Amino acid sequence: MKGAPRLSRSLETVLDELRELVEAEMRRLLFVGHDHVPTSLREAMEYACFPGGKRLRPVLAVMSCRAHGGEDQAVLPAAVALELIHCYSLVHDDLPAMDDDDLRRGRPTCHKVYGEALAILAGDALLTRALELVARHSPATFAAPLTAEIAMAAGMAGMVGGQVADLQGENSGGGETEVRWIHEHKTAELIRVSVRAGAVAAGVVGAPLGAADRFGSDLGMAFQIVDDLLGRSGSPEVTGKPVGKDDARCKLTYPAVVGEEAARERVSELTRSAQDSAASFPEPTDLQRFAQKLKERVA
Repeated sequence: MKGAPRLSRSLETVLDELRELVEAEMRRLLFVGHDHVPTSLREAMEYACFPGGKRLRPVLAVMSCRAHGGEDQAVLPAAVALELIHCYSLVHDDLPAMDDDDLRRGRPTCHKVYGEALAILAGDALLTRALELVARHSPATFAAPLTAEIAMAAGMAGMVGGQVADLQGENSGGGETEVRWIHEHKTAELIRVSVRAGAVAAGVVGAPLGAADRFGSDLGMAFQIVDDLLGRSGSPEVTGKPVGKDDARCKLTYPAVVGEEAARERVSELTRSAQDSAASFPEPTDLQRFAQKLKERVA
């Protein structure tokens, strides 16, 4: 399926189409080639993945591939893998030893339904399956390096490292430097590599990948700040989880550290920077519109 220009269609139409595409591919690939997964593990993995949320990371991967003139099929295994990694991270984040949440996407968290042990193992299975998918199902020309890049973004120097810093930042009295580091690693790294994966799948190599990295990093930072703002003043119906919990736990967030007005200003700055970076893509409009839509959630 070629990612042809669709500028006459609304962004919501594009996003709905991409979510449906990603959902279908997730259901197709999640257990393909694995017929003997224990029933309880299969059920817990499916519960963690479906129904989904925004599908931000895989949608961005496909949008980036299209923006660089590539074909959807080239990036879909990596797109699915990125969502599996995100789902695993949510399952583990919700555990009592971490954020101790009972609600995710408007329903009980995985460990509340299946118990802590099975939730941990379901998360482990989603992570390892994700890397297997990229390595086995992506085109051979870039499967190995893309697997390594995604693993790095998700691992100790990326998302996991950011999660550790997030936990250690509670009640620490840290400032903007600390919260920026947490956001860059815990959230923005996986979003950055999602955008980069789309560009790689479209055949982009070398220096031009820098613009994809910048767009993804800026968008990822903006996304996390928006999430912080909604987590403080949004509603459970919008966020799918309790509101005000970060403040109650004295977590390091942008609005807590710099105030809500300054946090909104930072979202605007990051949005402009992301849109400027996307301007160099062959077909940037949908990604630029997406960045604007994200900003308007807290405008």
